Amino acid sequence: MSNETQKIKVGVIGLGPVGMILAVKLAQAGCEVAICDKDEYKLKSIREEGIVLQNMFDSVTRFDKVFNSVTDMAPLDLDYLVFSMKSYQTPIVAREAELLKSEKLTVIAAQNGIDVEELLFPVFGESHTLRLIINYAGNTTSANTVRVSFFTPPNYLGSVDDNRTEQGQRLAAALNAIEFTTTYVDSFELAKRAWEKTILNASLSPLCGVGRMTMAEAIADPDTTELIEQIISEGIEVAEKEKIRFPDDFMRKCMRYLKKGGDHFPSLAIDIINNRQTEIDYFNGKIVEYGKKHYVKTSLNLAFTNMVKAMTNKNVMARMPGVTGEVNKKVITKGLINKEVSALFYKTTECFLGIDLGSAYTKFTVIDEKGTPVFRYLLETLNKDRQAMKVVLQAIHGTFNIKYSCATGYGRKHFTDTDIIKTEINCAAAGVSQYFAGAKNIIDIGGEDIKVIQCNADDHVGNFYMNDKCAAGTGAFLSEIAERAGINDADMSGLAAHSEYDKELNSFCTVFAKTEIMNWVFDGMPVRDIARGIYISIANKVAKMKMGHGLPIYLIGGVIAYHPYLNKILSDKFGRDIKTVEHPQYVVSMGAASIAHHAWIALENEQKTAEKTTATQI
Repeated sequence: MSNETQKIKVGVIGLGPVGMILAVKLAQAGCEVAICDKDEYKLKSIREEGIVLQNMFDSVTRFDKVFNSVTDMAPLDLDYLVFSMKSYQTPIVAREAELLKSEKLTVIAAQNGIDVEELLFPVFGESHTLRLIINYAGNTTSANTVRVSFFTPPNYLGSVDDNRTEQGQRLAAALNAIEFTTTYVDSFELAKRAWEKTILNASLSPLCGVGRMTMAEAIADPDTTELIEQIISEGIEVAEKEKIRFPDDFMRKCMRYLKKGGDHFPSLAIDIINNRQTEIDYFNGKIVEYGKKHYVKTSLNLAFTNMVKAMTNKNVMARMPGVTGEVNKKVITKGLINKEVSALFYKTTECFLGIDLGSAYTKFTVIDEKGTPVFRYLLETLNKDRQAMKVVLQAIHGTFNIKYSCATGYGRKHFTDTDIIKTEINCAAAGVSQYFAGAKNIIDIGGEDIKVIQCNADDHVGNFYMNDKCAAGTGAFLSEIAERAGINDADMSGLAAHSEYDKELNSFCTVFAKTEIMNWVFDGMPVRDIARGIYISIANKVAKMKMGHGLPIYLIGGVIAYHPYLNKILSDKFGRDIKTVEHPQYVVSMGAASIAHHAWIALENEQKTAEKTTATQI
């Protein structure tokens, strides 16, 4: 970096994803960066751990100048002051920042929307104002961590009246030096880029919020795609009346840009979901406002503007399932194991997440650095609420200091929200080994299959076997047969315990087994005997699978969690004591969390080794 670049002093007000990413990039560019936000918890995390960027950018950046009041930055003699908060917050913050005003100070509106830079004019004047058109985004996964979802270069920076061209070019050059591509443009091009970006935001943001869809989900649906194109068309027509000219292929470029948006919620959509005030007036609302000026109909933009206002003003979203604030609280309260420990405690300790995406249920387990489970949660895999998984993950990442995560189970290969994936075989072995070390057999009866896993003395998988393609003996089989017999899953174990019946179903084909069950019912067989007969059938199925001779046997899985009496049947069948692992349904997710923990330790050790090697070479 040149000495000239190093002298640049920048203050960043507002530490949402946009502000945190920009603050990091300015610091990496050699600027002296001061940051400011009202959130004391966020500031505490940043002071202790720095700002962490993940995914597209991976870095940890520490800041010496961290303030909770704008006026505290007055003695710094800043060259630039960046406003990266919500547009409706800007006028108040700008008045607070008036104390920093000087001839040399250049202010920057780093916000989305049309005319947002004008909110700074009453305090700082048009001639001192720059506008940054942002082409990156992210979501916070903890107070000081941003998962950067996309960067589609370049960003655009310009002086709103071309009076601060030198200052704008200087800052753009600093960012370009670290490949955070930022193109300096004149005021006319700046206006065009502002309209372009706002049309893009207006096409997706309210739609994602109202429909509770991520950008990727919205753009992938043919029905919503047609809606998006019509919203864009309205914006283009209004912009052209404002002498903003777009190329003929602009619609195609818009759709291509939106497809790169990723599987995340836009900022405005998150505000809608959380029933917070939105910036809709500067998105679709501005298109409507300029449309009225030129007598252009903007029906869809008007509809979304009014819809969003109605939903937030009337608190409609608060009555819908999935509202992030309340649901997050319920998720954590339900899943937190030690209710006497405040959830805030886990922000200061390293935690690790394991997710088991089973055929019937998805299980979440969080462990601390000692390997102790601190959180367990269960969610139907085929949940009617498409955003349920995202809500649970948001609650977990918002509460726990998740350092590393691992996914396993049927859906692991298509799941991208964890750091690594592992097979359920390895995760089951790791989970059971947390409780019972050494050579062993593990029987995992799940929703769609039965697994027998053999571990050696070092707790590693030596061999494993699965039932054939037929689902006989699995959780799905058991539930269907029990339903035909009119037996509630919750009552089966209790009923079977009072029976001495010793016959099994003759058929393991679900269709024929249902017929056989009905014959038992028509013959007047007591329900308790039917329940025990079903269990005996499953035990006989398991007994035909290979076991490591003489090794202890441990039971895990959802079936044994809901049907504990099956343990007694299996113990009788094998003629020895079989143990059911504590919280059997969560053992695989527990193992995934344990694997994530060990992977994190390995990464840290690699990093330390690399640092030592570098230091030695220097």
